[in-house]
Amino acid sequence: MKIFSDWGFSRQGWRNNQRGEYWVVAQAILIVGFVVLPVYRPINLPLDKFVNLSVAALLGLAALVLLAKGLLDLGQQLTPLPYPKDNGQLVQTGVYSIVRHPVYSGLILAALSWAIFFVSLSHLVAAAILFVFLDAKASHEEGWLTQKYPDYADYRQQVKKLIPRLY
Repeated sequence: MKIFSDWGFSRQGWRNNQRGEYWVVAQAILIVGFVVLPVYRPINLPLDKFVNLSVAALLGLAALVLLAKGLLDLGQQLTPLPYPKDNGQLVQTGVYSIVRHPVYSGLILAALSWAIFFVSLSHLVAAAILFVFLDAKASHEEGWLTQKYPDYADYRQQVKKLIPRLY
């Protein structure tokens, strides 16, 4: 299918993880696993449901904005692979001027929103695992971005990786 080749997928890549194909598979498995993970509440916490729902909704809205804006701002550079497209350009505008990996940030916030909405300890742990995984994937991706784009090192110094102004 043409869209997969446009994104950079190839038979050779699937054999040797040339462009980070295995990262994409692992990420998909983690996301599906997160969704089907059962809710675990070790104790019945006396939480204010309104506050709980409000926090979950705010995090969910922030996740949606980061995901949507991150995908839109990438435009033709969009690929699920961590390896940059051969004919791509470095995007540093829009939401990418606030955080270097807004799609990953959006996934992490969505996972936190879900964990808070369901008051689920199992999902909170899974969100932490997703954070560690996406942080490692982003680090791997940044190695390739640094090789391809000489000004990426300066961009890294100016814009945080996953959490605006913090990390």
